[in-house]
Amino acid sequence: MTIINTLLPFVSSVLSFLFAFLILKRYWKRRGLHQLLWGIGMVFYGIGGFCEAYYGALGWNPLVFRLWYLFGAILVAAWLGQGTVYLLAKPRWANALMILLALGSLYGLIRVFTAELDPTLMTSSLHTGSELSGHAIVTPGVRMLTPFFNLYGTVTLVGGAAWSAWIFWRKRILLHRVIGNVLIAAGAILPAFGGTFSRFGISSALYVFELLGAVLIFIGYIRAISPMKNDSAPSVSDAA
Repeated sequence: MTIINTLLPFVSSVLSFLFAFLILKRYWKRRGLHQLLWGIGMVFYGIGGFCEAYYGALGWNPLVFRLWYLFGAILVAAWLGQGTVYLLAKPRWANALMILLALGSLYGLIRVFTAELDPTLMTSSLHTGSELSGHAIVTPGVRMLTPFFNLYGTVTLVGGAAWSAWIFWRKRILLHRVIGNVLIAAGAILPAFGGTFSRFGISSALYVFELLGAVLIFIGYIRAISPMKNDSAPSVSDAA
């Protein structure tokens, strides 16, 4: 079980960093802010997976736990979702939300790295994510940050992907984006399911669903930027 709980998050981390590289490479060519935010979000996803792999192999230490909590538990969904906001929303609203997210992220960084940790909970026993995030960081204000960031990320990323898929499907254009956005939306919500199963005692569920989520987001993104032969409206630019 220890090998699985080390290998799965490690694979998730490698895949996430590869995905981030591809997105940021595309950003360098096209300069779309949504690509930059998605790339940063996948870097955070990769950091979270790496910390979990480190935990599986060597156990927690304070620095690894703080990195996991900040990037894996708090920031990743919100930054991915902010990329979708830049893709779909008017620049004025997207910029305003970006300022709030940046300030909130800075506040979260300060709180996480100055929070008191309970060393008795940072053991080699298997964590499910929710238990540690609820108790290992003693300062109550830090624990209260997580739901706000995750709710924002879920609404913007999953909702944005689903909305894009619906728009393209309704117009019967760009079928590759319909498929891609459906896969992205599904991949984005899988880690939440993994956390739910973990709380019911299925110990490896979080890592399995995180890996599946990364795979679906990766496949969805590639599908979304790869036109199909039977797609109509070829004049529409590739925003992804």
